[in-house]
Amino acid sequence: MRDRRVAAAERWTTAALPTSAEEVWRYSRIDELDLDDFALATPSDPATPVDGALTDVSEWASGGAAATVVLVDDRVVSLDVSPAAAAAGLVISDLSSDTSVDPADAGLAEAGDAPDLFATLNDAFSPSPIVVRTPVSAEIEGTVHVVRLATVAGGASFGRLVVHVGRNSRLAVVEHHRSTDVHALTVPYTELRVANDARLHYLAVNDLGPQVWQVADLVSRVEQGGSLIAAAAGFGGDYTRLRSDCRLTGRGSSGDLLAIYFGDGDQMLDYRTFQDHRAPDTTSDLLFKGAVGGRSRSVYTGLIRVRKEGTNTNANQTNRNLKLSDEAWAESVPNLEIETNDVKCSHASAVGPIDEEQRFYLESRGVMPADAERLVLTGFFEEVIARLPIAGAAEPLRRRVRDKVARRIGAGEVNA
Repeated sequence: MRDRRVAAAERWTTAALPTSAEEVWRYSRIDELDLDDFALATPSDPATPVDGALTDVSEWASGGAAATVVLVDDRVVSLDVSPAAAAAGLVISDLSSDTSVDPADAGLAEAGDAPDLFATLNDAFSPSPIVVRTPVSAEIEGTVHVVRLATVAGGASFGRLVVHVGRNSRLAVVEHHRSTDVHALTVPYTELRVANDARLHYLAVNDLGPQVWQVADLVSRVEQGGSLIAAAAGFGGDYTRLRSDCRLTGRGSSGDLLAIYFGDGDQMLDYRTFQDHRAPDTTSDLLFKGAVGGRSRSVYTGLIRVRKEGTNTNANQTNRNLKLSDEAWAESVPNLEIETNDVKCSHASAVGPIDEEQRFYLESRGVMPADAERLVLTGFFEEVIARLPIAGAAEPLRRRVRDKVARRIGAGEVNA
């Protein structure tokens, strides 16, 4: 790990920060980021905020928690694996202290295929990579919860999570991104590896504070016959970006990408996706839905790439956005790149206000304007929420949507 960090740091020192002139950073606020504003987060008492970090995790674990890991500024302060999950073969290792795990065996070798410069920065400074592994043919009941909490003002944290699901196994993981009310930078990197005929359900939830910048990467590889559903929910932060690279490398593999996001105030929520079909008979389905109010902005750019080997690919990409105020803005740019024949691919995007006929229908039946907007918005997101792969996730996410509507009412943005 030391050699790996040194090599990454050397690559970083000779590189330049990306700019919004680059296509993959187009429309972003990356030009506003000054890394000199931040220093590596080094908390003196990382155990203090644990209770706050765990306040509602039990609510998410309605199907039972297979394991719970809590990290404060990327230092592990709590790691608990249920007896049933341990008996089924679930292993969770903190590589900063577990010298029995070879980083290459854990899957970290794939980070050399870093999609951008921030992944290299994470490789250099991640202090405590967490590896979640299952053996062959393991049925892990319940969900693994990884809770990340940023607490240091002016701190930069670089969390890394590797999830490796063994052949013919099943696993569900939720990664919670949270913070106290501090100005901070988080640069998490998550690797998902799904072996032959395995199934992985993954959800990342952004509940960051209003002063936090996040630049996140999610890289997944799905092998023959494997199935991945990777979802994201974005509500917090000042500027938050998630780049998702879903690589379908085995015949008959599938990868579905889902997301809901809701911006308000001056937030910017930035999503970039890559559905990469590298083998025949692969399928992927992307559905992202977002809403922006106040002066917030959202960006979605996506690419379906079908390589020469990807015959008989079936891939779909859909992004829909609601613009809730005149000053809010949403960009939506889907793309296709197809290098072979015999494929089925589609893409669609839309940006627009709430349908006034829907609002009028509700108000004409005695529903107050604020309640009408809440009903329309929850209905808009329900298509994605109903497909989320994590038991217990639906109601907490619905409540976050309701909280965002309540903020709009408090700011006088809804004519109540």
